[in-house]
Amino acid sequence: MIRANDFYNVMCAMVPLYFAMLIAYASVKWWKIFTPEQCSGINRFVAVFAVPVLSFHFISQNNPYQMNTKFILADTISKLLVLFLLSLWAIFKGGLDWLITLFSVATLPNTLVMGIPLLRAMYGDFTQSLMVQLVVLQCIIWYTLLLFLFEYRAATILIQTQFPGSAAAAISKFEVDGDVISLDGRDPLCTESEIDGNGRIRVRIRRSTSSVPDSALSSSIGITPRASNLSGAEVYSINTPAPPHEFHHANADVTFGELAFGYRPASPRLSGYASSDAYSLQPTPRASNFNEMDTTTVTTGNTPVWVMSPAAGKVYRQPSPAFSGVKMVWESPGKCHAGGGDRQGCKDPVGEKDLSFRDCTKLSPNEDGEGRGHISSQEMPNAFVMLKLILVVVGRKLSRNPNTYSSVLGLLWSLISFKWNVGVPSLVKYSIKIISDAGLGMAMFSLGLFMALQPRLIACGTKMAAISMAIRFLAGPVLMSSASIAVGLKGDLLHTAIVQAALPQGIVPFVFAREYGLHPDILSTGVIFGMLVSLPVTLLYYVLLGL
Repeated sequence: MIRANDFYNVMCAMVPLYFAMLIAYASVKWWKIFTPEQCSGINRFVAVFAVPVLSFHFISQNNPYQMNTKFILADTISKLLVLFLLSLWAIFKGGLDWLITLFSVATLPNTLVMGIPLLRAMYGDFTQSLMVQLVVLQCIIWYTLLLFLFEYRAATILIQTQFPGSAAAAISKFEVDGDVISLDGRDPLCTESEIDGNGRIRVRIRRSTSSVPDSALSSSIGITPRASNLSGAEVYSINTPAPPHEFHHANADVTFGELAFGYRPASPRLSGYASSDAYSLQPTPRASNFNEMDTTTVTTGNTPVWVMSPAAGKVYRQPSPAFSGVKMVWESPGKCHAGGGDRQGCKDPVGEKDLSFRDCTKLSPNEDGEGRGHISSQEMPNAFVMLKLILVVVGRKLSRNPNTYSSVLGLLWSLISFKWNVGVPSLVKYSIKIISDAGLGMAMFSLGLFMALQPRLIACGTKMAAISMAIRFLAGPVLMSSASIAVGLKGDLLHTAIVQAALPQGIVPFVFAREYGLHPDILSTGVIFGMLVSLPVTLLYYVLLGL
């Protein structure tokens, strides 16, 4: 039975965190103390230092040789069960997009910031070790799996856009330039294709502003990139691509599969800085007037011919006596739509200074009947080729995330420390402690800033918000309780497993959804509205389980 003193202890642990969030919200929304640019700096500090150091602090102090295997097994089974059910649904009806979103909503709570103080106040200090174990698994396994799914989706869209129909089946190798971190579309990308004598295609993926042959572009196009005039805020604009252009020649056609060497845009120049973007640690974008969305090179004989469709809609082509009887089609990335949650190129009104997420539609082939026919008959490269591509970009993305280093280093140190009883030197210990002590408060403060910068608390509509809240606070705990009972958890361990499954939405899944343009409105609502309703919901679970 829950006593009044137990309830008071829980409130003592949680009210200070919500107070920090409320102060941050009021500082931006009502008192106008912080500008969006200043919020960007605060969130960057939280992402780069406060949260990783806090994570390292908890993980390094947890004994990995005393992990509760049943508790870990129950959490793993519940997540795999959700993934299995969603996979079946995706195969027959839902699709990969909803699999990723619903998996994020149902299984990835805010364990580090909310779970540790809440459950420690409810059930005791032993829950801290359990929550840290879940944090380690989340950072090393589940977030990596989620990132793999996002990159697979991005690679699929890239291939459907650049290699429609059966052309993709001939791809034998992807080469990714060293400065390409991800296929998420935040940086404009281009693909270069080369066909060998056996008809196999080798594809090079590069950033469109970093590796273009300077001599070729400058001589044939005469466009000079211009540095951005924006400073401070991490906001950048884009160029809207021009309509498609066709060149018709009577004698013959050259289709995409017959191009000996070509440049095609792999992604639009996307825009929109969210305050939560600090968690992603992407390089700061820089605006430019250089538009190379539509560059295509065709080799006919020994003479390369460049075709460019700038934003003004003009087409430039160097004369070539060998260039005859050729049909080339440049395909526009398409229009920007307001709904759906998928991403496509769209122009940002920088003057509005809206630093919230942008919900743009994804890159896709044409939406008419012909486009749908291409999608239905779309072929993909060999599974090994796709796997290698995705592993490369996932590895690069993880290598630039400080939470990856904090989790791995914290786990390695705990293995060494508890194996040979090696303590952290006092100089290092107190240096880490001074930042980690501020980690929880700063993380909640950052959430408050993020909430204040959003135009709406419920961004996805009341119906979708209700569905996502039901999945987060009802379906998740039910599945977790089933898995926990199946592995034999009882008493406080069972209660802890159920309550932690009812914690609010984690931040990292929203950051991924924002970066990859997949239902960021749903995940944003899960973070913001979920934080507001999670305290009464978890208290209700606490009372009911204590009866």
